[in-house]
Amino acid sequence: MNSVIVDYNSGNLHSAQKSFQLISNDLGQGEVLVSSNPEIILKAERIILPGVGSFNDCKLNLLKKAGLIEAMEQRVIKDGVPFLGICVGHQLMASVGLENEINTKGLGWISGTVMKIAPSNPKLKVPHMGWNTLAFDRDHKLFKGINEEDHAYFIHSYHLVLDNVIDRLSYTEYGQKITAAVLKENMVGTQFHPEKSQAVGLRFIQNFLLWRP
Repeated sequence: MNSVIVDYNSGNLHSAQKSFQLISNDLGQGEVLVSSNPEIILKAERIILPGVGSFNDCKLNLLKKAGLIEAMEQRVIKDGVPFLGICVGHQLMASVGLENEINTKGLGWISGTVMKIAPSNPKLKVPHMGWNTLAFDRDHKLFKGINEEDHAYFIHSYHLVLDNVIDRLSYTEYGQKITAAVLKENMVGTQFHPEKSQAVGLRFIQNFLLWRP
């Protein structure tokens, strides 16, 4: 059972691959590949879309890889394999992003808009960077073994504002409620970085790799 981390020049994928491979080895699930090859993605049993940088740059990089979005849509939307978006990869699931004053169409898998964080407390700086606590809208097996007020690692200036709060699984407080995790059918996205969130992140990765939507 292979998991594929999508490579579209969105940053250093080494830490993500290392964390996912560690847990995959423990579970006996096989190799975690890093690839931009649509043919490999079409055979993936699980797909992870990371993302570092701006929403519009990441979307452009996806478009530059011929057949990449189409392969993801076939496997995720039509075939229903488990999907995880991380940071900008999570944001790209949205309808639209407004970063850098550019209106950029997202993948459209989750109804919502990616917009700049605007904390109510002016002392809170943007980007939102570092450790922050998780709160949960409801119980779910993806957060099994992770408790309310456990910490995860965030680094971002924009966040996903959902059209339907029912799609939100977890949030964090930073002068406003910021979406920490979304869930729709076989698709989950996290604004936090599981691969940088130590024990909490490794437990989340384990839960994702065991998840049967």
